[in-house]
Amino acid sequence: MSGNGTKDNEYLGDVILDDESLSPASRDIMHERQMAIYDLLEENSFHVIGANGGPYILHLSAVENRLALQISDERESFKHVILLSMTSFRKVIKNYFALLEVYFEAIRNASPSRIETIDMGRRGIHDEGSEILRSRLEGKVELDKATARRLFTLICALHWKP
Repeated sequence: MSGNGTKDNEYLGDVILDDESLSPASRDIMHERQMAIYDLLEENSFHVIGANGGPYILHLSAVENRLALQISDERESFKHVILLSMTSFRKVIKNYFALLEVYFEAIRNASPSRIETIDMGRRGIHDEGSEILRSRLEGKVELDKATARRLFTLICALHWKP
């Protein structure tokens, strides 16, 4: 697998969600997590400012009211931890979960046009969350919009409360 980073080795080679940070989840939420990780590993662009390159291993966890991004290279010769306050993400995560519940229900019962309308809203929230993430990582990690969107899904997975 290779990413589409600025260099051949500027991508995530593995993403690990901290099991202790995850809440129990429905089948739908588990599927969202798995698809986000799969899509992320298939194609991503991830460059840690000041590092000699990857591929990188990203371990995501929730520590108190913070998001912890533990980044290393595959040889573990490089390790970096970034802690981000979740305050700026709260509203968009809350909106994402509210719309996600509507989306999952619509998939089972609604017309295709209704599902498409809800999905457009979901994509809009994803875009908002990914822009917040990219802004918060500015000067630390460079990532493209698609990578940020998938990482936002995983950040939400850490904060899902059944």
